[in-house]
Amino acid sequence: MSKICFLLLMLASLLAGTPASAQLYDVRPGDVNYNKKPRAALKVQVDGKATDVRAFFQDWMKSSYNVKFKAGGVLGFNKSDVLVARQTPASTISGKLVDLYATIIAPSDSVAEVAIFGGFDDNTFFDPSSIKTEYDALRAIAQNFAGAARLKAYRDMIAEAEKKLKATEKEKERLEKEQAALRSNTEANLARIEELKKKNAENLLQSRTDSASQTKNNLLLDESRLRLQRRRDRLSALDRKN
Repeated sequence: MSKICFLLLMLASLLAGTPASAQLYDVRPGDVNYNKKPRAALKVQVDGKATDVRAFFQDWMKSSYNVKFKAGGVLGFNKSDVLVARQTPASTISGKLVDLYATIIAPSDSVAEVAIFGGFDDNTFFDPSSIKTEYDALRAIAQNFAGAARLKAYRDMIAEAEKKLKATEKEKERLEKEQAALRSNTEANLARIEELKKKNAENLLQSRTDSASQTKNNLLLDESRLRLQRRRDRLSALDRKN
């Protein structure tokens, strides 16, 4: 299987694991409870863990609009819940200084929801009915972010697929090396077994030869002992006569 086919299969697998939702990457109006009141916000759900999406959103807003969000918890939010950019210039929204807010929550482990809202101060928030121009400008920002987040998600998926491909290739190489080592070891063992069989056959032949020689030697030994005993007996008889 080619690397491209493998990557496509891995990407399809990753996409299959993404929760299906018509709202994913679609910007929609909503409310966020802030300062004990509901505030009109633009919401969008994107792929990714909330912590990763939060970091990406901050970097993207800084590089795209020069808006620097900071963590700040006020009236119902912990510091980790809300991002704030107070009295910041944002020409794409208004010629005045604006307050911008964002929250990132996790509807699931692999999806994050970003909510963006803002106003001129703590008492004047952008609203589709009363402050529509600025609210629509926030919608455009949210839509641009959704597009950037989608591209990032696909790049991350491809990077993950490439990572898994490299891991799979590495495991394939390891298994091939292990199989080659096992084959080599098996061949060496078989060669050793043949050598031992040959040595055993030689030992058996030598044992048979030695056994025959031992039998012959025993006969010769018996004859030698008998001959010696006869000579001793003869010598003894001669000694008695004298």
